[in-house]
Amino acid sequence: MAKKKDNFVMQAGILAAAGIIVRIIGLLYNKPMVAIIGDEGFGYYDSAYAAYSIVLLISSYSIPSAVSKVIAQKLALKEYRNAHRIFRCAFIYVLVVGGIASLFVFFGAGTLVEMESAVLPLQVLAPTIFLSGILGVLRGYFQAHRTMAQTSLSQILEQLVNAGVSIGMAYVMVQAAADKDLSTKASYGAAGGTIGTGAGVAAALLFMLWTYALNRKMIKRRMERDIHSEADSYGEIFKMILLVVTPFILSTGIYNINNFLDKTIYQKLMMLVFDLKESVVATDLSAIAKGTKISNIPIALASAMATALIPSIASDAERGDKKSVRRKVAKSMKVTMFVSIPATVGIAVLSKPIMQVIFNQPESLDLASKLLTLTSLSILFYGMSTLTQAVLQSIGKMVTPIIHAAVALIFHSAVMTLMLLYLDKDYRMYYYVAATVFYSVIVSVLNGFSLRRYLKYRQEIDKTFLRPAAASVVMGAVAFGVYHGIYYLVPVNLLALGLAVGAAMPVYFVLVIAIRAVTKEELQSMPKGKLLVKIGEKMRILK
Repeated sequence: MAKKKDNFVMQAGILAAAGIIVRIIGLLYNKPMVAIIGDEGFGYYDSAYAAYSIVLLISSYSIPSAVSKVIAQKLALKEYRNAHRIFRCAFIYVLVVGGIASLFVFFGAGTLVEMESAVLPLQVLAPTIFLSGILGVLRGYFQAHRTMAQTSLSQILEQLVNAGVSIGMAYVMVQAAADKDLSTKASYGAAGGTIGTGAGVAAALLFMLWTYALNRKMIKRRMERDIHSEADSYGEIFKMILLVVTPFILSTGIYNINNFLDKTIYQKLMMLVFDLKESVVATDLSAIAKGTKISNIPIALASAMATALIPSIASDAERGDKKSVRRKVAKSMKVTMFVSIPATVGIAVLSKPIMQVIFNQPESLDLASKLLTLTSLSILFYGMSTLTQAVLQSIGKMVTPIIHAAVALIFHSAVMTLMLLYLDKDYRMYYYVAATVFYSVIVSVLNGFSLRRYLKYRQEIDKTFLRPAAASVVMGAVAFGVYHGIYYLVPVNLLALGLAVGAAMPVYFVLVIAIRAVTKEELQSMPKGKLLVKIGEKMRILK
């Protein structure tokens, strides 16, 4: 594992590409899975997965980021033995915490989900939490060395195995419950889908263990050449891990708990106050989840950028180089917005054609499409909030994102509850989505104020937001016009959608260069930047 040049944007590009591939695979396998288990089954699946995700966040999810941060700080000082000691201690930590969390989920599943039919899928997910912790430590170790290739490959492998097993087991479980009522059959199908999640994590873990074994001799040689005489005690290391992991867990947990909390609030109000059936509520959640899964594809770039930023900025912060930190924040924000803004507009104007390709259940197509249009706004704000949270954590302001996420959680939950209770019930799912967007807006604003305070950082507005937004509006109009024009002549949705996207992308590319939203140097620093520059030069729009 050779030392890599500090090119966090390129590493983020590798991770983002993997993240987007993973999410596309997820959408592709969700289509046949929903066809097998139905909207009701998908609602149970999504409810169980939300509860699982929260426990995973608390026990294992933050481990890669936390481990990469503390190990990167030691690597910056060339303390290779101490870095590896941290790696070993992190393993012990996740074995204990992950084991407890898995047992808690298995035996306490009934207390974590409101719908009885979601209990079985959640219990099936319980062992995955234990495996995820071990996998997280291995991923964090390689991320600390500023190489994202291992994590990226393991994520793709994980999702491929997940897809195949989920579809296969969903079918098997539905057939096993063929003689039972519809809700039980849906519950069994959802449980079959969750089996795939565990299989995917197990496959990724085996890959990362194999990768570590390949690098074992090199790691050992580097530790032998370590000239630092002082070794951190295991007590000090565990204390360090707890001091770093705990804030990561709290901030990430509160930041993401809104999804679980929203589902809980929605289920309680709809079932207990308005007396809706469990199957109806599950179908509602299914329609909302479809939009969320699609909007998560472009958010993958912000998540990847945040992951790549943490070890890089942590190293700069350890050396006291605030100028470098500010430069990296500006660069990462611009790259993120360069993709997030057109993605927001594109998904908003083409929501129904996109939904029709991926989740073409006729009875919920129109509703799910409208919800996706509203959900698309979260792409922009979740991109900003994810990125700024990572920066604050990396510079040592671990408590700040926790406070911001908690404040946003309180306000957003109150707004959602009031809307559901006192506004027209026919629009109940729109209130749910609007509250989620509101949450991401609050976190983005609060994190932005803190960056200005701690880093003396002022976000550039014109070229980062306004010019890409102007180009995106024109791009969106082109996409909308091309789609409906083609569909009018040839009513084939996939063809019209493909041509619309194919026309919109070059329009956006030309416009952002023409209005100087991005320079040649900035394009070159982006993933596949040389190719983009070459295309721009051949089109004679870039000099």
